Amino acid sequence: MQLDPDEMTPVINRIKRAQGQLAGVLRLLEEGRDCEDVVTQLAAVSKALDRAGFAIVASGLQQCLVAGDGDIDSLDVKKMEKLFLSLA
Repeated sequence: MQLDPDEMTPVINRIKRAQGQLAGVLRLLEEGRDCEDVVTQLAAVSKALDRAGFAIVASGLQQCLVAGDGDIDSLDVKKMEKLFLSLA
C-alpha cells in the first residue's frame, strides 16, 4: 500500500515539528538543564511521533477500505492490527 503524499502533509509537518522538539531536547541535555524540563520535552516528542504513526496507519486503513470498496473481508486485518500494535 502506497501513501498519498498529499494526505501525508499534516503528518510530515508533525514529524518536522517533532524533529525540532528533539533538537531542543538535545540542546537541553547539552546545557545540563533540569531533568524535569528534559523529560517533559522528550514526552512531547514521543507523543507527536505516536500521533504521526497513528495518522499514517489510519490513512492506510482508509485507503484499504476505499480500494476494497468497503469490503472488510478484503482487508489484511492481521497486518493492520500489527501496525497499530507496533505503535503501542
